[in-house]
Amino acid sequence: MITIVDYKAGNLASVRKAFAHLGHPTCVTENSDVVARAQKLVLPGVGHFRATVQLSRTGLRQAIEQAIGQGVPFLGICVGMQWMFESSEEAPEVHGLGVLSGRCVRFPSAVKSPHVGWNQVQQRSDSRLLSGLPREFFVYYTHSYRALVAEGTVAETEYGGPFAAVIECDNLFGVQFHPEKSGEAGLRLLDKFAGLPC
Repeated sequence: MITIVDYKAGNLASVRKAFAHLGHPTCVTENSDVVARAQKLVLPGVGHFRATVQLSRTGLRQAIEQAIGQGVPFLGICVGMQWMFESSEEAPEVHGLGVLSGRCVRFPSAVKSPHVGWNQVQQRSDSRLLSGLPREFFVYYTHSYRALVAEGTVAETEYGGPFAAVIECDNLFGVQFHPEKSGEAGLRLLDKFAGLPC
């Protein structure tokens, strides 16, 4: 069972529909006890980084930390991936989960922001999440902030400079794009996550 965390922000319906299409059962919850006992966790995200404050207010942050500490596979999508870092320029007063070092930053003024539409992902290293996908493939983005390429970046995208498209570190996984809107490549990625050992 894949547990999708409901913190009143994020594209929950599309993510759940994508997993259902692949034949993987999901549970959408805002209950911290359910999250703490999850076999796999997904944190979607659409909108402002400040929305992640709700995770701390409701006890979901602590439940996610507990699950991650027990080795539960965790996938952050878009803002969900950004929350895995220490902070974001979008809301400097809000603390991220901090399981990844660094701060998410806005795109430079030289390029149009938000970055919306299809763009190419280039794999940098082997990845369980990207296994079976081409070294280069296209996915759908919509975001104004991004994490720079750092440790754990297994794939990157070029837009105003390279940024982290996919993060993978032990049981932690993050994608800046929206796999649920990225066609066959996105579905294959979600299927790989669903198939990871618990």
